[in-house]
Amino acid sequence: MSLLPPDATAELSQLLQALQSPDNRHRAEAEEHLQNNWTITRPEVLLMGLVEHITAHRDSPAARSFAAVIFRRIAIKTRKTPTAENTDMFISLNPQDALAIRSKLLETLVAETERPVRNKISDAVAEIARQYSENGDSWPELLQSLFALSQDADSGKREIAFRVFKTTPGIIGKQHEDNVAHAFTVAFKDDSVAVRLAAMEAFAAFFRTLNKKSSAKYHHLLPDVLNILPPIKDSQDSEDLSTALLALIELAESAPRMFKSLFSVLVHFCVSVIQDKELSDICRQNALELMATFADYAPSMCKKDPSYTNDMITQCLSLMTDLGEDDDDASEWLKSDDLDQEESDLNHVAGEQCMDRLANKLGGPVVLAPTFNWLPRMLQSLAWRDRHAALMAISAISEGCRDQMIGELKQVLDLVVPCLKDAHPRVRWAGCNALGQMSTDFAPTMQRDFYDTVLKAIIPVLESPEARVKSHAAAALVNFCEEAEKSVLVPYLNDLLNHLFRLLQDDKRYVQEQALSTIATIADAAEQAFGQYYDTLMPLLVSVLQRDNAKEYRLLRAKAMECATLIALAVGKERLGTDAMLLVQLLATIQQNITEPDDPQAQYLMHCWGRMCRVLGKDFLPFLPNVMPPLIELASAKADIQLLEDDEQVEQFQQEDGWELVPIRGKTIGIRTSAMDDKHMAIELLVVYAQVLEGDFAPYARDIMEQIALPGLAFFFHDPVRFVSAKLVPQLLSSYKNHYGPNSNELAGLWSVTVEKLLEVLTAEPAVDALAEMYQCFYESVEVVGKPCLSAQHMFGFIDGVTSTLEDYKDRVYQRAEEHAGAAPEDVEDEQEELLLAIEDDQTLLSDMNKAFHCIFKYHAANFLPTWERLLPTYESFLKSTDATQRQWGLCIMDDVLEYCGPQSIAYANYISQPLLQGCRDQSAAIRQAAAYGIGVAAHKGGAAWAPFLGGAIEFLFNVIQFPDPRSEENVYATENACAAIAKILHYNATAVPQPQVDAVIGQWVDTLPVTNDEEAAPYAYAYLAELMERQHPAVATQVAKVFGFVGQALEADVLSGQTLLRVVNATKNLVAASGTNGDLLIQQFSPETQQLIQGHFR
Repeated sequence: MSLLPPDATAELSQLLQALQSPDNRHRAEAEEHLQNNWTITRPEVLLMGLVEHITAHRDSPAARSFAAVIFRRIAIKTRKTPTAENTDMFISLNPQDALAIRSKLLETLVAETERPVRNKISDAVAEIARQYSENGDSWPELLQSLFALSQDADSGKREIAFRVFKTTPGIIGKQHEDNVAHAFTVAFKDDSVAVRLAAMEAFAAFFRTLNKKSSAKYHHLLPDVLNILPPIKDSQDSEDLSTALLALIELAESAPRMFKSLFSVLVHFCVSVIQDKELSDICRQNALELMATFADYAPSMCKKDPSYTNDMITQCLSLMTDLGEDDDDASEWLKSDDLDQEESDLNHVAGEQCMDRLANKLGGPVVLAPTFNWLPRMLQSLAWRDRHAALMAISAISEGCRDQMIGELKQVLDLVVPCLKDAHPRVRWAGCNALGQMSTDFAPTMQRDFYDTVLKAIIPVLESPEARVKSHAAAALVNFCEEAEKSVLVPYLNDLLNHLFRLLQDDKRYVQEQALSTIATIADAAEQAFGQYYDTLMPLLVSVLQRDNAKEYRLLRAKAMECATLIALAVGKERLGTDAMLLVQLLATIQQNITEPDDPQAQYLMHCWGRMCRVLGKDFLPFLPNVMPPLIELASAKADIQLLEDDEQVEQFQQEDGWELVPIRGKTIGIRTSAMDDKHMAIELLVVYAQVLEGDFAPYARDIMEQIALPGLAFFFHDPVRFVSAKLVPQLLSSYKNHYGPNSNELAGLWSVTVEKLLEVLTAEPAVDALAEMYQCFYESVEVVGKPCLSAQHMFGFIDGVTSTLEDYKDRVYQRAEEHAGAAPEDVEDEQEELLLAIEDDQTLLSDMNKAFHCIFKYHAANFLPTWERLLPTYESFLKSTDATQRQWGLCIMDDVLEYCGPQSIAYANYISQPLLQGCRDQSAAIRQAAAYGIGVAAHKGGAAWAPFLGGAIEFLFNVIQFPDPRSEENVYATENACAAIAKILHYNATAVPQPQVDAVIGQWVDTLPVTNDEEAAPYAYAYLAELMERQHPAVATQVAKVFGFVGQALEADVLSGQTLLRVVNATKNLVAASGTNGDLLIQQFSPETQQLIQGHFR
């Protein structure tokens, strides 16, 4: 019996028919009617009507299926509640209505006999279950029904129970653990393959909801899960086997160690699947993917298995030979002009990608030997596919095996280089690919030590008769030249460019395009040395740019633009002469003629304008009015987001390039990443314009700040947009400051808008890496504005953000410690890389936060102290922490108090003194450096009140210098800061040292020189040395040669400048003269180059 009035049922039935109309206009009208007259105004009537429609149309599976699809589409929508909050549609319904609808829906699920319809109804049930689960509500009758269905005599109903479990595993509570385990145990042994597979998928989904402790209770079910596989393989059903393998991949991602006891068995099984050519390629690739997943998530387990590595490498190499079927002479391959043809589903690509993953996850020591056990034989094989696979394997593993291969590069090149003369074009192509990849992965060693070998091998390939081969040789040169020094390339420029100029005349447009890209890269690397080829090449490029804008030539013109502007950047404004104006006029003409959104010239053009701005500087200003509008439009783009309502839409978007699909609360969101990439690129160029044009960019700055930069900080759809927006903010402030002046109302007004947003972001940003970028944006902005630019309220807001950040940081540290304490040794090993990255992110965050504190103290001095004191307990706990990162952070904060708050810093002596002294004996060089620096600034800025502390600190500073290997790369900055700190005490706070001890301290201090690395410490150390020389102090007057050596080393390192440099040089001259020492003899201790440098200063 229907709960709806007959007229509503009839109207809805007609509406559902209209929604399926082949007429687009009728269908659009029906969609509008559905939205306005049903979804918005009476969703409970609509949803009940849809359920009744399913019940009523027993004779029409299509009608029932469509009603179920529409039901889920409506239920998944969001709706505003009376309190203006967005909530899921079904949750928003009156509880009585919701109860009636869900009960009726559950009845239809139980009663449905057609599998496709049942699947659609189960999707609707799962959506409602998801909403209840995520809202903290329950649907008790659902679980009862599902458990009942899982035991039904009808296998279709048993299958559907697990289908719902798979979609919403969160509905299973702790109290159901025993029932769930029993249900899975029975289902894994079900007579129906479909039920067994549905149970596998549900089990994998269920595992994603469990923590490690809870999941252990279900490990005993794994043998039953794995026993599902062999019968399916024996039946040669590739589709079912693929489904099972995909479920195992999901399980392996969640709980790889669960497989430990059966791993060898699973390896053997998967290898047998990969080898079985009777199975579909996608099935074999899924078996490979399962094995690669273990390398990703449990590499130590893979390393310990006796056959895993050898078997996987063997199978990868075998798959990599599976290419060019029915095209032995590569004629079809050579005919194809589609170089970007999608090949990700092909066996040879799957093999290459897996080799890359194995090398990166298992490491060179594990992968290299078994790989090279095969490669020499394969390279000598008569089968071209073997030779091709071997070369592609070298390309695939070179990144992961870098540390092991870099010392054997000559031997590797001896294998690769002969292949560039191979009879088969695809082998020569693969040889170029290997050299290109190696040029990237082994830079700069390849370019520095093997440039002759590589260039002499690649350049002849540019003459290949096959377009695809010579184009790829030119592409490999891009990789090589990007990392090559100018001095390496200059001797080869003639040969390189003569060959590339010939490629510009090739019949194939893609060859011309690649030649232009390669020439551009060479110009960028060769810089001014490229000038001699300018007259030959620039007219050719101008000719291309002046061609008609035919569609087939657009990419070629785009590459010509790129090449011309990179050459302009390389040779400079003077060499360009009048061509500069010609070039920008051509760019302007091209821009005016771009009318289609997919024109590749548009994106290239933006970068070209940026280069021309760098070339022309202020002369670029007249072109800004034409350049800015399209750039602003791109930079202002909103996120293109689509809510995908069903699996068909998801599949459609998966096939399209430029989209990222993100699952969120049971829904799938599509984000058009191509638009985000364009937005990021546009903001990057705004940074360039602001940097180059400085104050002249000010007319655009305020609008860009308010409409692009500040909103970009919270653009959570695309991290690169947030990061580059953080770079743009201080540049725009700098433009305003340069144009209007540091004390202008205009700058103050822009800062007022900016600082509020920055403080808001510091409080709200959840991601650690992004938050570090935001702190950097904040301190760079404060640095630009300078002067006291923060109000008491701003400082309070800053400390609020810091407090929140530090609490989150402490939680992360605690969580890492807990996980480490309870983890098995293999888990610790596997997670080490991830752990180190997380710690590094936190260290970067604390470092950038420190710099923000530094900037505030720098411009606000003691005015910051009252707000800063809110965190005194945190500073104190960090200073006493066993974690070196925390101790260093605390010391750096205290160093800023000492440096910028002067005598008022003595109020915090109880917090600062002991950590400074203890820091001088810390095992961490960075902490010793921070402690020594802090003692130095206390002497310099703290005043007489710090004298008693400083007298006792000298011994600790000498301890820093006496650390083992004090001049090593790790220790030298701590050593030099200690040297400078003692100099500051002796100069600025001399009363700290009892008079009878002063000369002894000075004598000992002289031996702590030189200071040749720390440009901040050097002036203080050498200014005091100059003072001693001017006083003819015995500590320097009695060892003139040594002192002269210290000064010469400072001059050689170029750490002195300005008045300090002049004073040190003059004092040294006078000391040498007064001592009667022969200066010519003193200078002999240095190299000829340094002698010349010193003589230049002493003339």
